[in-house]
Amino acid sequence: MERSLLQRIENFLKESDMPPSVFGRAAVRDPRLVADLRGGRDAGRDIICRVEHFMNKWRADFRRGRVTRQGDRRRRDEGAAA
Repeated sequence: MERSLLQRIENFLKESDMPPSVFGRAAVRDPRLVADLRGGRDAGRDIICRVEHFMNKWRADFRRGRVTRQGDRRRRDEGAAA
């Protein structure tokens, strides 16, 4: 189940253009979440529920125009300097 969770998170990161550390901090207050899952960390039921809730809420808010794709601030800064 953790592998499919990681796959769902990876798809969400592409969809939302959100950096992994920002996602982890927003979803479960753990900026290392995605890196740890990529490294083999097992997610418990509580983490899975919180992550799924965050992704579902973000998608609903995005459809309503309440949030936008975040992007990586480092990329935005580079684009502004060019």
